Amino acid sequence: MDFAITLDSNSPLPLHQQLYEELRYCILGGRLLPGRRIPSTRQLAKSLGISRTTVTQTYDQLLSEGYIETVVGSGTFVCTQLPDDLLRSTPIPSTGKMTRPPVKLSQYGNYLIKTEDVPRIPEPEMPINFRYGRPALDEFPIKLWRKLLSHYCCSDLQWLDYSRDILGYKPLREAISRYLSRSRAVNCEADQVLIVNGTQQALDLIMRLFIEPDDVICLEDPGYLSARLIFQTQGAKLLPIAVDESGFVVKDLARYSNEQIRLVYVTPSHQFPTGAILSLPRRLELLTWARQTGALIIEDDYDSEYRYGDRPIPALQGLDRSDSVLYIGTFSKVLFPSLRIGYLVLPKSLISAFARGKWLSDRHLPLLEQQVLADFINEGHLERHIRKMRSLYDKRRQALVKALNVHFGDKATILGEKAGIHVMVRLHTPFTDQEIIRRAALHGISMMSAAPHYLGPHSQGEFIFGYGELTEQQLMDSISMIAQMLFDSQMLPQKYTNFH
Repeated sequence: MDFAITLDSNSPLPLHQQLYEELRYCILGGRLLPGRRIPSTRQLAKSLGISRTTVTQTYDQLLSEGYIETVVGSGTFVCTQLPDDLLRSTPIPSTGKMTRPPVKLSQYGNYLIKTEDVPRIPEPEMPINFRYGRPALDEFPIKLWRKLLSHYCCSDLQWLDYSRDILGYKPLREAISRYLSRSRAVNCEADQVLIVNGTQQALDLIMRLFIEPDDVICLEDPGYLSARLIFQTQGAKLLPIAVDESGFVVKDLARYSNEQIRLVYVTPSHQFPTGAILSLPRRLELLTWARQTGALIIEDDYDSEYRYGDRPIPALQGLDRSDSVLYIGTFSKVLFPSLRIGYLVLPKSLISAFARGKWLSDRHLPLLEQQVLADFINEGHLERHIRKMRSLYDKRRQALVKALNVHFGDKATILGEKAGIHVMVRLHTPFTDQEIIRRAALHGISMMSAAPHYLGPHSQGEFIFGYGELTEQQLMDSISMIAQMLFDSQMLPQKYTNFH
């Protein structure tokens, strides 16, 4: 053998893997040329002082990947066509830059270009971040989730294949249907549940099925910015409806009686961002209006699991008797954001259209996560986790509210503190939102103004305080710091004050 192979018995890599890497390197480096015969497994094992089984395992791997081939009666040879060669394309020589007419965008593409920038969750290098919508990820039962994942990874290979169910994994849809019936009084069967990869996809499907350019959508003001951007990119005409302490002001819909309203988008269980809860009389009033006008209601129930002190009001969908509600839910807030599994509960008459639209847009979500989530729900883990997190978030909410009351007093008005994992606060100061954000950043605190969530005129000084991922001590210390920097004229900025 005229090529050197070095194996290390102390290496964490098993011998057969080391031998594989050495032989592959020799082949690709030209020390073993295409068509050359290589030693038999017996010969190579003897020369290296290792078992023949180890060499056989290595040869099998090289054979399966196309580096070597066996010829009956002649031996084993390096392949004349190596697999790595098939992965490399030969560049075509450039003949100089060619001019062409500008690319013409579709109507949708032009709306995208004209729409304001898509918001991104700020990730500044700061100790305290009041970003909203982030759960306490360190409290997630990761060992349990890993156990469920391992079960399906090892039990069968179904999760590697295409999904057979156009609506999503049926056991998961059945589990979601039962869960929604228990927790939100939603009235649905499994075949009305369409699995989507989150609220954004659900809204995008709704837009494509119902909205043409210049069609009219009513939405809360202030409201969920990402939803508004999706509506704008479809060329819809947006009509803002005010929000007060009882939620969406339904009577204001009468101001647009001359408009043909197609959709109304609401977050009734915990209005975003004010936190108001749509009262039962207004829910019934909105459903009556939809039945009379033929409009559809999009009910985004994004974090309804977290209510503190009061029993939840049934979802609009559960009160609906005229198939007027499209109900959207997600697991991003109750489990973790990268679990891209949400659901859309549909009237039976719309199932076929939505199923076809979903299938053409992305065929299906990863099956493995759907299988695990179905077991997570069916075995009671989801509701146990929610109970645990509701208690944790309630303590953090109370710490935040107490700190605001102590350090701000009547200089802060707290909105929507009875649900969710954020509150909206009106700070009564002479400073602009930009100045408050700048001052907070000097002290290592990231604050988020509510201004971008308004479609119409709005006041300065409204901020969203997400508290899901912050400890009680962090919440109390940071609110104290914000109060000092706003009201203590003697206080000089300190770069990134230490927080617990």
